[in-house]
Amino acid sequence: MKKQYFGTDGIRGRVGSGIINPEFILKLGWAVGRVFSRLATNNEVVPRVIIGKDTRISGYMFESALEAGLVAAGVNVSLIGPMPTPAIAYLTRTFHCTAGIVISASHNPYYDNGIKFFSAEGKKLPDDIELAIEQELLLPMQTVDSANLGKVSRIEDAAGRYIEYCKSTVPSEFQLQGKKIVVDCAHGATYYVAPMVLRELGAQVIEMGAKPDGLNINQGVGSTEPEALAKAVLEYQADMGVAFDGDGDRLLFIDGDGKAIDGDALLYIIAMDQLRTKGECSGVAGTLMTNLGLELAFKKHHIPFARAKVGDRYVSELMHQHGWSLGGESSGHIICSDVASTGDGLVAALKVLFAIIGSGQSLQALLSDLTMCPQLMINVRCDKAVDLDRDPAIVAAVADIEQQLGDNGRVLLRASGTEPLIRIMVEGQDEQLVGQLTQQLADQVQAIVS
Repeated sequence: MKKQYFGTDGIRGRVGSGIINPEFILKLGWAVGRVFSRLATNNEVVPRVIIGKDTRISGYMFESALEAGLVAAGVNVSLIGPMPTPAIAYLTRTFHCTAGIVISASHNPYYDNGIKFFSAEGKKLPDDIELAIEQELLLPMQTVDSANLGKVSRIEDAAGRYIEYCKSTVPSEFQLQGKKIVVDCAHGATYYVAPMVLRELGAQVIEMGAKPDGLNINQGVGSTEPEALAKAVLEYQADMGVAFDGDGDRLLFIDGDGKAIDGDALLYIIAMDQLRTKGECSGVAGTLMTNLGLELAFKKHHIPFARAKVGDRYVSELMHQHGWSLGGESSGHIICSDVASTGDGLVAALKVLFAIIGSGQSLQALLSDLTMCPQLMINVRCDKAVDLDRDPAIVAAVADIEQQLGDNGRVLLRASGTEPLIRIMVEGQDEQLVGQLTQQLADQVQAIVS
């Protein structure tokens, strides 16, 4: 069956339109409660679900709606307030909960919101569970007997627990004394925990994007808009900067020269540090968007590499298939499954910092032998359904670009799973030609879908 509501990363959309409204979210909580009640390992134990959120203003409204729906289904609820998405995954595991729920639209503006889910193991839900939830949504909502209603509590020490967990992912002797780091929290869910972790490890921290007001999440700051961070790194003469997105599951670095270091380069740093410290890297999972230069670099160092569909859930599945512990996306979703069950921006940042301190080299030096192929992506807005693989005009346009590239590049078109966009990527060896062909294809696709 085809899913109606769930995308590549939960359910997401504009607040107040479509299904992102209190009425639907109330019933969603009830449907989730019904499904997870059936999945509870011990029928004598009342299922328990953790709810966390990022800092956007609508989070309070949807937290209340989810809470009511879950309680109506007979599920206990634990609230933790604003916390990074990976923190909810971690706390779901450590509290032995039936599931975890995150209210967040990640890197989207404040007027969007969404719901993400984690299993008891702190992993994204499989398709069959999402389909089961959608089937429950078709049924009329019924409240359990009053004696069986769920109860609600608040976990007061959630932030402290997550901070200690993050620090435990690097050796106890690891320290950041003498390092000046600008930390951009996107006015989002990492606004408290990220600066605290780095300070407790000894770094001199300069905060950016750490004053959320409910409306400023991802606004001119964060991993999707790194220009302000690059400027701050140069202004404060910092060693580096690190930026997270609104819910803290992706990151990027800025080196001391103000240059952005994306997820592909961060994967390279972590993989090469595994070679340095362990003598091997079992393999790395990337995506269809991963730069060809990274694949060639791994081949040079005899590190296995494979590509998954875009989306951290697919990266995680590919890692599991191969038995690898490292994977990620160019956008900055990095999964280190030796210490985390899902992509975690703060944990990945610590892995990179550990490589810098352990090697005694700068970010620039660690990337000196990595040569990326010129790659450009343009987003084209598309508010109607289009089959990118079968639409004859789009297929012809792509074939024309591929012919011009020959054997020296590749083209990728994909529909975003979270926004009404078609992402157009062209990669090759000639930067000027890549830019020209990407714009040409974007213009053609825009004309077709408009």
